[in-house]
Amino acid sequence: MRVWDIQPKKLCREHLLGEHRELHAIWTILTQGKTGYSHHPETLRWRGKLHALYHRHDLLVSEMIRRGYNHNSNLDKRLASGTRTQNDFVDSYQDQIKILRQKNCACEV
Repeated sequence: MRVWDIQPKKLCREHLLGEHRELHAIWTILTQGKTGYSHHPETLRWRGKLHALYHRHDLLVSEMIRRGYNHNSNLDKRLASGTRTQNDFVDSYQDQIKILRQKNCACEV
């Protein structure tokens, strides 16, 4: 599971769409009390920060639309509680860049 802290415009197709799927999984775990991956570090960092997760989703969707993808999986804004900023990281921003560079994908990092 991974929600990057990299600007969506820098993500390749694979990582942009993959993050979108995983963000929805985290959202479901946190808003519906699902147990799968509920103790994963990436899920834990978003507890109490659904507003920030909602904002990240908006950024991803904007980039998806800019690239010509359809989007039909909106989040319920009424559930977007907590803080709007995310300051907790599983990997630092610089480490995330290193991780993406090692994947030899089309990400622009």
